Amino acid sequence: MDLMPRKFYLDDIFDDFISSRKEQYMKCDIYEKEGNYHIEMDIPGFKKNEISVETKDGYLTIKAEKHSEENEQDEKKNYIRRERVYGKYERSFYLGDLDEDNIHASFEDGMLKIEVPKKEEVDTKKVIEIN
Repeated sequence: MDLMPRKFYLDDIFDDFISSRKEQYMKCDIYEKEGNYHIEMDIPGFKKNEISVETKDGYLTIKAEKHSEENEQDEKKNYIRRERVYGKYERSFYLGDLDEDNIHASFEDGMLKIEVPKKEEVDTKKVIEIN
């Protein structure tokens, strides 16, 4: 008999301190408003052409990729600290049945805003007559 829950409640505390490097640079808020999902994601230091938004099987995937601009001059530099973001980052969210044709995205001042309309649920309930 297991007396401890499968996920101990203190585990949540550590989840806040330990996050993947990829998620550190793609923090977001997701909310529902007027029948639409809204995603607001901070992607500082990236340009619009370095970001892509894709949908597949109910998942919305956001990718950002930035290549280091190293050249011969950089080889002569002795960096003391280097914190600017380079590399490939990706986050996916399951949103269920999406209205893929009406998704709108905009990117300004390091913030990606995505509006995802929910598909109207069709009642597929069928009553079976019992004989």
